[in-house]
Amino acid sequence: MAEKNTTTFESIMLDLRAGKYAPVYILMGEESYYIDKITDFIAENALKEEERDFNQTIVFGADVTSNQIADMARRFPMMAERQVVIVKEAQNIKNWERLEKYFENPVKSTVLVLCHKNGSIDARKKIVSKASAVGVVFESKKKRDYELPSFIEFYLKTNGHATIDNKSAQMIADHIGADLSRLTSELDKLILSLPENDRRVTPEIVEQRIGVSKDFNAFELRSAIINRNVLKANTILNYFNNNPKAGNAYMLVPMLFSYFQNLLIAYYTPKPQTDDAVARWLDLRGGWAAKDYMTGMRNYSGVKVMQIISKIRETDAKSKGLDNPNTPVGELLRELIFFILH
Repeated sequence: MAEKNTTTFESIMLDLRAGKYAPVYILMGEESYYIDKITDFIAENALKEEERDFNQTIVFGADVTSNQIADMARRFPMMAERQVVIVKEAQNIKNWERLEKYFENPVKSTVLVLCHKNGSIDARKKIVSKASAVGVVFESKKKRDYELPSFIEFYLKTNGHATIDNKSAQMIADHIGADLSRLTSELDKLILSLPENDRRVTPEIVEQRIGVSKDFNAFELRSAIINRNVLKANTILNYFNNNPKAGNAYMLVPMLFSYFQNLLIAYYTPKPQTDDAVARWLDLRGGWAAKDYMTGMRNYSGVKVMQIISKIRETDAKSKGLDNPNTPVGELLRELIFFILH
């Protein structure tokens, strides 16, 4: 059986690949990618193909009660070591009481998987504590924007023996965002397109394969703003105005908010404010990742950063129609960039 404290995706997968299955899994959270990965592995590997017809049950939370799920879980396998019961969209289960009782004495030959998406169960509820006492409770959290480049780098290395530079990783992260299912799908296509004798991902390859301009993209706009390069920022904005798919307010405003929010936090880094100290304070991968914040602190005062964050919030609200009867979204973005740079 898996260890009770197996709460990370990597450690859960390590146990599963070793053939260690817990009797109960509660997989919950906003990020469906990890929930699906764990569930798919169990569905494809816990039983042999010829055992699945009689020993694998997949249902949806809206179609069953907790009583029915508990009854399914109490069945014994037919001519197999175990049975698997997977409940998808478990957030639609109306009453957990019967399952709480089942968790007090789960059947060891059953692997019960509850996939609770679009949010997590309150950790104070009995269902969570009882499940964690006998099995695995895992919360799948959304990746934050600054975590995406390292995720991309690790995914390419692990799944494609490929390397990627910092700019290319940031270009992909900015263009695709934090939807890991979509992101990994694009990375899989990228891996397949790389020749066997050259597994490097460069800005030119990202431009060719994913369709992000290596010169006019969110990464370059962010860099221009950090360095207060007015000409370059306006050149990129003009490109976006003519190529809306390359960059728009709905993609760029969250990116700018994330940067300036972290920049404000960077001001509170304990002295001395070195690259490594700022990186540790912001939980970045290393000193090199803090250089943009060191530059930002030189180019923007703390007061200006607070004003920028307020302006970003105002722009975000207006871009969604709040107190904005007729100003186009592109014009709102141009006003925001002007405010930041001047």
